[in-house]
Amino acid sequence: MEDEKLIPVNVVVADRSYRLKIHPDEEQQVRSAVKRINEKILEFKTTYAGKDLQDYIAMCLITYATQGNSAEPAPESSFSGELGRLEESLDNALA
Repeated sequence: MEDEKLIPVNVVVADRSYRLKIHPDEEQQVRSAVKRINEKILEFKTTYAGKDLQDYIAMCLITYATQGNSAEPAPESSFSGELGRLEESLDNALA
């Protein structure tokens, strides 16, 4: 069974905790991406005072979705799936 190869990882994005199941070799990449996301959200918070957290998250997602060929490594497809699920969880929580 493929689930047996996955490990649970807790990450915090925008002050909310999320439990992901990932392959062990993806853990560093996931943690690095979460760190970059939180740094970008913090950057938006300091630049655009007065907005709500959903606005910062949306700006962060738009930034990463439109970066194209940037200096940062592109996420692998399985990680992109995890980001999609995380985005859906955020949307549901903020709705």
